[in-house]
Amino acid sequence: MNTHPYSNAEHWRVWRRAVANPAPADVDPVVAFPFRISPEDRVVTAGSCFAQHIARHLRSRGFNYLIAEPAHKLLDRHTAEIFNYGIYSARYGNIYSARQLLQLFQRAYGMFVPLEAPWEEAGALFDPFRPLIQPGGFASRAEFKVDQEQHFAAVRRAFRELDVFVFTLGLTECWESTLDGAVFPICPGTSHGQFNSNLYALRNLSVEENIADLRQFITLLHRTNPSARVMLTVSPVPLIATAEATHVLAATTYSKSVLRVAAEIVSKIDHVAYFPSYEIITGAYARGHYFGEDCRSVTEAGVEHVMRIFFRHATSNPAERDSVPTEVEQRSFDGGRGIVQVICEEESHDQPL
Repeated sequence: MNTHPYSNAEHWRVWRRAVANPAPADVDPVVAFPFRISPEDRVVTAGSCFAQHIARHLRSRGFNYLIAEPAHKLLDRHTAEIFNYGIYSARYGNIYSARQLLQLFQRAYGMFVPLEAPWEEAGALFDPFRPLIQPGGFASRAEFKVDQEQHFAAVRRAFRELDVFVFTLGLTECWESTLDGAVFPICPGTSHGQFNSNLYALRNLSVEENIADLRQFITLLHRTNPSARVMLTVSPVPLIATAEATHVLAATTYSKSVLRVAAEIVSKIDHVAYFPSYEIITGAYARGHYFGEDCRSVTEAGVEHVMRIFFRHATSNPAERDSVPTEVEQRSFDGGRGIVQVICEEESHDQPL
């Protein structure tokens, strides 16, 4: 009998044994993860709206989730979340692109000062780079400035003190200032501000641009925090809308493909790893059960599958590593599709006329 590269292949190399035959909740696409997160490690998260699920599960399972910008003690939890406290490690809102992440670091450390002024609306001011973190806006420029300085201090603390940084890449499309290249989380004018085609332009970041932005960010992070470990994920959530002259389904496929390739290449850097949350949610084996009726929102069962694999392979807690599929996962395949709501600025791109 002839031997060949597929002879005696491990089960995870063969689709039938790794994907088709196992029960859906048992599919585990992680072969080996290069580092473990201990309960003592200070973890910071950022990224697109899917990243909020990772933060929620880290906190609920007792991991050391670093909150560098806490809410005032007098604020109740619901109000604090409305003002974006505790959603992420700092009050930066969703960071959809690698360039937005890079520029956040640069702005926090004074390396880049965008020309864009606060957006004025009905006597209030809104932060162009955090347009939805302050319901009703800031009352004055002085209040805006104080909050911005406090925020940047919190961002610097988060990057300086973290042990592990988990970043979820969400989009390749972004809107940038034609004056200095500053990128915004959402298109100006969709929630606040006024759109002006002379001031704002669409940029659809390429594989090369995403790789360059991620590499530059990681270099800057390691200069500040040499021992930092970075985990990259790709959000499985489809684009809510595209500004390109193409179908949103094709635009989503392009965007996620670019991000997946960029994450794979950058994960070759020491102390950087890729975790396949995208594959767990979108894999054909799930037969769409990990998406809600809108074919976009990720179900809680899907999130729990991702996090079960995450804690099994990427943490040092034996109890978490040995966890089994939950009842909510089984209910998903039996027809239930519970959705956990997240804060998503991108929804501003799909407003009823």
